[in-house]
Amino acid sequence: MKVELVTTLKRHATQILKELHDSKETVMITEHGKPSAYILDYDEFNKKLERMELLEGLARGEKAYSDGRVVSHSCAKKRMKRWLK
Repeated sequence: MKVELVTTLKRHATQILKELHDSKETVMITEHGKPSAYILDYDEFNKKLERMELLEGLARGEKAYSDGRVVSHSCAKKRMKRWLK
């Protein structure tokens, strides 16, 4: 991960963005020596969102399973037929 000062971002934003798009490497922006923000390439950000949505769905499924909210395979197939027409 690349690290840049906020003042460097202010002065060289165009160059930092060009490097970001070329390398797809996340840039951490620091203020007063502490992390302040991250800059991600647009496509990389969307990939991370998709992964997060998938992981959240899996977590919901695991929670439902552990809470006993499950149905049989045949029952699930019947329910899904309504959506797969």
